[in-house]
Amino acid sequence: MKRVSFAEFGGPEVLRLEDAEEPHAGPGQVRIAVRAAGVNPVDWRIREGQVLKAHPIELPSGVGLDASGVVDEVGEGVEGVEVGDHVFGEGASTYAEFAVLSAWARMPEGLTFEEAAGYPSVVETALRVLREVGVRPGQTLLVSGAAGGVGSAVLQIARDRGITVIGTAGAANQDYLRGLGALPTTYGEGWAERVRRLGRIDAALDLAGSGVIRELVELTGDPNKVISIADLDAPHYGVRFSGAPGSVPDALAEAVALIERDRLHIPVEKTYSLADAAAAHVDSQAGHARGRRVLIV
Repeated sequence: MKRVSFAEFGGPEVLRLEDAEEPHAGPGQVRIAVRAAGVNPVDWRIREGQVLKAHPIELPSGVGLDASGVVDEVGEGVEGVEVGDHVFGEGASTYAEFAVLSAWARMPEGLTFEEAAGYPSVVETALRVLREVGVRPGQTLLVSGAAGGVGSAVLQIARDRGITVIGTAGAANQDYLRGLGALPTTYGEGWAERVRRLGRIDAALDLAGSGVIRELVELTGDPNKVISIADLDAPHYGVRFSGAPGSVPDALAEAVALIERDRLHIPVEKTYSLADAAAAHVDSQAGHARGRRVLIV
């Protein structure tokens, strides 16, 4: 089978599309014929060697955590899923023609493989940071970098919970944020003052890692009310960096429930082939996304 892998840490140029042995489902796992794989910032952070504590690997290594596809092997002890089922979930080395998933759910009716591949890690992250930041119904949450995949999920989940969200994004994404129920404003010079004019901030999330931690602490008045998933220097400001995943099965179940109630939709901004994985990483690192980027297998 074909698999994207890397033999050394570095930039996107270290990625190679190569022949590899097919993986097989172990106990508690399923294998899928991959139809699409989600591209997440954690993928290129791992490729660069940044976040190895949460995701230890041995080189050479495959790439990717999220995927959707068709079950073709069911591991020992697994119940409730059969060969031929369409599922989406999280596993390892998902930039490949076949991948093993350790957490999965059946795809909701009407969801395409491309769309489904963009949900697992994004929804788990969104649910985790909302829980960790402790924002409650009736309060106001500031989201820096709100138009990407995690931001899109956070905005919709928060709205469903009765939380007001102020989101920062580029000028081209203001209507997009507004459509997700957020009060939008642009980043750049003077952004903190623009946020202040929109209302009092009870909690804040840094999803883009664009050097705004100091301002987020000032806006909330308390570093304990700020969470970052993108700025490794956040602890220098007393702000928690959230990187260790929570329960992916629980997150997938909540994602399915929200999708089926038409309360969550994360658009696919751009698709790539496996051979173009390096280009997908370049675009992911550049930011400015609206929704998700996905590899088509």
